[in-house]
Amino acid sequence: MKSIDLNADLGEADNPEWVNDEIEMLQYISSANIACGGHAGSDEAMRRMIFGAQKHNVVIGAHPSYPDREFFGRKSFKIGRDIGAQELKLTLVNQISKLINLAESANERVRYVKPHGALYNDAMKDTEKADIIARAISSFKQNLIFLGGPNSEMKIAAKKYGLKYVSEGFADRRYTEDGHLQNRDIKGSVIEKQNERISQAKNIVLNQSVITASGKKMPIKVDTICLHGDSPGALRTAKKIRNQLEKSGIRIMAFANV
Repeated sequence: MKSIDLNADLGEADNPEWVNDEIEMLQYISSANIACGGHAGSDEAMRRMIFGAQKHNVVIGAHPSYPDREFFGRKSFKIGRDIGAQELKLTLVNQISKLINLAESANERVRYVKPHGALYNDAMKDTEKADIIARAISSFKQNLIFLGGPNSEMKIAAKKYGLKYVSEGFADRRYTEDGHLQNRDIKGSVIEKQNERISQAKNIVLNQSVITASGKKMPIKVDTICLHGDSPGALRTAKKIRNQLEKSGIRIMAFANV
């Protein structure tokens, strides 16, 4: 039976309703990317997600970012102007360490790292930033998996440092023809309609392809589908996508367990 992982960015909630949605999302995913304080999150939020993940047998990963709570990690930092290379590596190590320590205190293990927001998008094409992320991940002894976009500099950097790399696709984001995510500043870059999110997820998993923003069919091969926890209707999307994939004979399984 074919399998796929479903991951979600969690631990980012800043109001009670969003917190409840994050907790409920754990029922439908297999991997949780937990914010580590760089763009969002707190010790309390991390513990909440760790315990929730344990309850639902969900694998956990660190979701570090630029140190940018003001813009939710969606502002690009330039090396040498906004942040130094060593400073970026250090903040990533500190963020990952924080989650690892909290997880260990709950007898849980962090299995992978997925960069967040602008850092993720920058590292798709930026060799230096991809290298910094990979070096930060490789500094840990937990054999952490590097999760990122397919056909990216992150994948190349992971190989350079001997890291296992897992590629992901997105149910709620438009793609450009070069296989990258369309900039959020462009109208329509975030897919809002539930039926379109479900259709894109199924297309990626079942047909290994996606329709780009320009309307062209593009091949894409991934091991996990991301369901953004902060997108409107995210909980409903997660429930429907899991239901539709299982109806199609797809088993939902964490990539870290494969």
